[in-house]
Amino acid sequence: MKLAAVLVPYPVDKAYDYIVPPDIEFGIGDFVRVPLGNREITGVVWGKGSGEVAKDKLKSVIAKYPFPSLSQVHLDFIDWVAKYTLSAKGSVLKMTLNTPSAFLPLKTSKAYKISSLLQVKEAGKEDFVVDSTCGIKITPQREKVLAVMMGAQPMPASEIAAMAKCSTSVIKGMEQAGLLEEVCLQKPYPCTNPDISRAGANLSKAQDEVAKILKENVCSGSFKADLLDGVTGAGKTEVYFEAVMETLRQGKQALILLPEIALSNAFLQRFKDRFGCAPALWHSGLSSSKRNMTWRGVATGKTRVVVGARSALFLPYSNLGLIVVDEEHDPAYKQEDGVIYNARDMSVLRAHLASITVILVSATPSLETMHNVWKPPEGTGRYGLLHLPSRFGGACLPEIKTIDMRDSKPSRGNFLSPILIEEIEKTLAKKEQTLLFLNRRGYAPLTLCRTCGHRFECPRCTAWLVEHKKSGHLHCHHCDYHTILPKKCPECDDTDSFTACGPGVERIYEEASIAFPDARIALLASDTAQTGDDLRSMLQKIVNHEFDIIIGTQIIAKGHHFPNLTLVGVVDADLGMQGGDLRAAERTYQLLHQVAGRAGRAEKKGHVYLQSWMPEQRIIKALANGQRDEFLAIEAAERKVANMPPYSRLAGIIISGRDENQVLELAKELGRKAPQGTNEKGLSIQTLGPAPAPLSRLRGKYRYRLLVRADKEINIQKTISKWISSTKISSNIRVYIDIDPQSFL
Repeated sequence: MKLAAVLVPYPVDKAYDYIVPPDIEFGIGDFVRVPLGNREITGVVWGKGSGEVAKDKLKSVIAKYPFPSLSQVHLDFIDWVAKYTLSAKGSVLKMTLNTPSAFLPLKTSKAYKISSLLQVKEAGKEDFVVDSTCGIKITPQREKVLAVMMGAQPMPASEIAAMAKCSTSVIKGMEQAGLLEEVCLQKPYPCTNPDISRAGANLSKAQDEVAKILKENVCSGSFKADLLDGVTGAGKTEVYFEAVMETLRQGKQALILLPEIALSNAFLQRFKDRFGCAPALWHSGLSSSKRNMTWRGVATGKTRVVVGARSALFLPYSNLGLIVVDEEHDPAYKQEDGVIYNARDMSVLRAHLASITVILVSATPSLETMHNVWKPPEGTGRYGLLHLPSRFGGACLPEIKTIDMRDSKPSRGNFLSPILIEEIEKTLAKKEQTLLFLNRRGYAPLTLCRTCGHRFECPRCTAWLVEHKKSGHLHCHHCDYHTILPKKCPECDDTDSFTACGPGVERIYEEASIAFPDARIALLASDTAQTGDDLRSMLQKIVNHEFDIIIGTQIIAKGHHFPNLTLVGVVDADLGMQGGDLRAAERTYQLLHQVAGRAGRAEKKGHVYLQSWMPEQRIIKALANGQRDEFLAIEAAERKVANMPPYSRLAGIIISGRDENQVLELAKELGRKAPQGTNEKGLSIQTLGPAPAPLSRLRGKYRYRLLVRADKEINIQKTISKWISSTKISSNIRVYIDIDPQSFL
């Protein structure tokens, strides 16, 4: 009796033994249907069975799915991700099998083709002669239908009717008369036939040189990792499109990762212009049917290019040849629940295992990436550096100026300085567009009672409720709790005593509407563009200059090209600099740099104004003076002195549960057993905490944190695994392990 070890997509770390039916041949990586408890689920053959379980307790594999098996590279990738993140292998496999309906038979659609009983011969450019022994009457409408379908593939009735300018009843009548035959069609897989003969954009000399290197890397058949570092508007996308095209010429698949789910129309149109078809999209906002088609297309190798969010990395590629990580610095690449991983770092791992090329793209690279670019002794020198120093097409970088809010104070109750208001007026007079940026949703981040000082706090989270004027509600942006703003203070019963503290984008919208009553003003945040279609529609309206002033959060900061936008005003450039986040300064610089890059991307000169109460702060000075590299050098020096990443390793341990005492006791016990000190090799490890997390209550659960800092040579995963496994953990308490944490909340 043959046995196969099958890994299932559940939080288990070993494959289960199953009996192999004699009539089915299995190989490692095959997709199979197996019984598990009282269910039937999809799993993957991981190897030969161990034989450790009694044969009378074993169950048999039910069926093998007709898909190409997962490659050994993908199996190794799952193993590596599980070990690196200290996650169960089955949980990592679940990210590959997260579309279970893809294994069901595909739905077919009804289509029509010309009947085999007919011979349709072209008699001229417009006239057709139909030879039939059936004596079927050919009306003018039917002749139009036959003309449309001459030499064409089978089509749905609605599509034929639209092209022939008739009703669908004509099509059905022709089918009944024997002129047309009904056939069943499966929906085509996305991006199956990109045109590799199409010419690309006219590249500048610098772009062409970089593109040649990337294409050579793709052809090398070995692992290559490069940072494509270019200023905003340098044409980085067109350059890495050349590498994608070369990958397609090699007969391989390409993956482009983007940090945001919602893709702009501009990016999709640029892709269509370059490759003659749309890419296959992959993100959580897709319908189940579209996800099914993309998954199957990728698994069979028929889908050639995928553009998606971080989870697209785990699709079952049959022949992956290139990975592009656009905006590689973006924190959205970090998955914060389930399997906690960084898609940028795992992309490098995936490329290394497959001996292929990975391109990290950014105008504001992360310090971790720059550390891998810098040559020793400053860094590791593992990545190549490809630099695009200037904007494409002769466009100039915007001029960045700082507004000292201590000298140019807004009028009472307002947040736009007189200098910025004057610049907006000038921009409106020139019929150009302005972007006012504030990375804070809603109307006000805090609402309090003027009488007693009561503040509205989320009952489920350690967070203030944010007022939203449009809905009239107070919202928690962590758990989605919301409530109506009461008429009386719940603490002192005073009426009309509430005041909104600080600005959100809704408040800036209100202020701009009063200051510029004739301007067309748009508000763009995740609250106003809740779907990808909403966002794409709004972005297209901005491109079409249907708005004069755009007020937005970080949703508008990245990658968008607005030809007529020449003024960017950052309402609060100091926001985000404070707090206990290791990367607060770096992220603030990156975000503001990206926002500033929206100005003057075409032939018109751009201007950026940063409103700051701390203009002497080094982030503000670095932005104003264009000193990115100097800023990164200082940031790196400070991290090195503090022995923080990238010069050490960090891991966060988060203990979470509904019983605060239980959570605290487990946190204390883990703290007592925590790894500390220096080993015989002189390598040190230190554990800080436990302490309440900054968000000490989240979605009704209490949270405590420990932070492990270790020298890079220490196997931090092995150390933590041994430490955590030595403590008994109650089933109603969760312990999350976050290797290389990006968030410290």
